Amino acid sequence: MVVIVFSCSSNDDYQDVPDLESPVVLDLAQVPYATLSEYKFFEGDIKNQEPSLGVLPYEPISSLFTDYALKKRFVWMPKNTKATYSSDGEILDFPTGSVLIKNFYYDNVQPGNGRRIIETRLLVKKESGWIFAEYVWNADQTEASLQMEGSYTPVSWKDEAGITQNVNYRIPSEVECLICHKSLQTAIPIGPKPQNLNSLYTFKEGSKNQLSKWIEMGYLDASIPSNIATVVNYKDASKPLDLRVRSYIDINCAHCHQQNSHCDYRPMRFAFSESSNPVNMGICVPPDENINDIMSFIVTPNNIERSVLHFRMNTTDEALRMPIVGRSVIHKEGVELIEQWIETLNPCN
Repeated sequence: MVVIVFSCSSNDDYQDVPDLESPVVLDLAQVPYATLSEYKFFEGDIKNQEPSLGVLPYEPISSLFTDYALKKRFVWMPKNTKATYSSDGEILDFPTGSVLIKNFYYDNVQPGNGRRIIETRLLVKKESGWIFAEYVWNADQTEASLQMEGSYTPVSWKDEAGITQNVNYRIPSEVECLICHKSLQTAIPIGPKPQNLNSLYTFKEGSKNQLSKWIEMGYLDASIPSNIATVVNYKDASKPLDLRVRSYIDINCAHCHQQNSHCDYRPMRFAFSESSNPVNMGICVPPDENINDIMSFIVTPNNIERSVLHFRMNTTDEALRMPIVGRSVIHKEGVELIEQWIETLNPCN
């Protein structure tokens, strides 16, 4: 377990600024709007994604894999409202009117080697609960329009090694969104948990702990623990391998593999708060579904070929892959991380 201490104390040099009004327009009786620009989340050219007053950027410590798409996330809340703490590993309790904004894009898109924003997903909290709003960007990157039925769009881009990659990117339907974003068939967010936000982020004003920034903005009640059991960045090779794997599995898999979620009938419990138990990670646990006679356990120590977890992560077969939605290609770096981990595990008794 990683415990990070953050400070929510005020800066002695802080000076009050005028109580300006956010330009964001949110009429809960009218949303979702037909176009993204109607919300006024961004100032200037909308494709530059410069947040308007009161629209706060954030970033989880580890990020969900989505066919190598990059992401920008923001949160907005109505004036004089704030989220409250439930537990380290639970979604913050957001006030009615809150909006979570998530943009999916690629850099070095061919031809032209520029940026292309594919979609912007909103989660809006109404009185009755959270709703999804899916906005698909036009080719000119001047607007995004509401489309809830799902679609595909081909993307070709150059990766960090300069190699051209291709994907038939899936923009999810409302039904697909609910597969991951649900508890007892009720829509919920996934990422904004204290364990995922207890980290430094470089804001325009400088680097600051994200939870502290939310408190400073008035977006989070200050009565939260100072010691938060925190995930790690799974890409950070300096962190313990076990924590990297648990953090990766948490952000990519736990939303389905937990109680009252899509795959709660399976034995795994992948939430970071539960995965220190090897049984919950599937280590030496027989699979509930026999894919073939070769794979002995969900995770078979020292044997990736006999591990169901590795098999599901390393296939693109829609009937067998994990996660079941959100990716069409194999996350090579994620698979390699799981392979390293499996090779370090002690044999089953």
